[in-house]
Amino acid sequence: MLRAALLQLNASDDPAANLPVTQGFVREAAAAGARFVLTPEVTNCVSSSRSHQQKVLQHEDEDITLAALRAQAKEHEVWLLIGSLCLRTHDADGRFANRSFLISPRGDITARYDKIHMFDVNVSEAETYRESEGYRPGTRAVVSQTDFATIGLTICYDIRFAYLYRALAQKGARILTVPAAFSQPTGKAHWETLLRARAIETGCFVLAPAQTGTHRQQGDKTRKTHGHSMAVAPWGEVMADAGTDPGVTLVDLDLSQVETARNRVPSLTHDRPFEGP
Repeated sequence: MLRAALLQLNASDDPAANLPVTQGFVREAAAAGARFVLTPEVTNCVSSSRSHQQKVLQHEDEDITLAALRAQAKEHEVWLLIGSLCLRTHDADGRFANRSFLISPRGDITARYDKIHMFDVNVSEAETYRESEGYRPGTRAVVSQTDFATIGLTICYDIRFAYLYRALAQKGARILTVPAAFSQPTGKAHWETLLRARAIETGCFVLAPAQTGTHRQQGDKTRKTHGHSMAVAPWGEVMADAGTDPGVTLVDLDLSQVETARNRVPSLTHDRPFEGP
């Protein structure tokens, strides 16, 4: 059995103010016996203003959230997935990275994953997103070994691209992570269905910590996210749904269920070449 903890946050656009809240939830999760603690996408800063981000975001080697959470993973001797941090890069066009980190119980960074698929959508006339204008997409899928399972790392909008999850599972992933800041309209319509589909298709546990609620930002802009951090079993059952309040959701994973599900429907081994369309 593996006890995991999904942290659900209502982060603002102030990394310094967000950090103590996240640290408090990490302490709570560790005290409850969690060995694997997961935070959502954009743990350090939820912001719609590129100019504001230029002022408050840092490079990886300077980031206060990364340094503090690495220290906490070591202090509590837990594996910690920082769902993602918004980070400055040295790219000529000035775009940021949306980067996930897997931290070992020694506080070491064992994996980095930059979000591949950018959320460039028109949800409605009043709600549009152009993530690629501020963030450069990643180019590499990532799996990482822990002492309990191989983890496949993804972020938010990636969930709509099933081929990524299949590739991760076929490279050994038994747990897939989907930290998110899902919009409310798309979350209500698709979030649970997509998470369950990815679990069923791969025979993996899917762990999806999320941002929630209305996020405080400077100026007149607002951002609302869906919440409902979720854990899904390899057969597709929803094991936990955090609702819409910030907090810690604990879930116990029986990792033998991965083999059970894959033996019942071994679709990961049934790929066949085809032509067209």
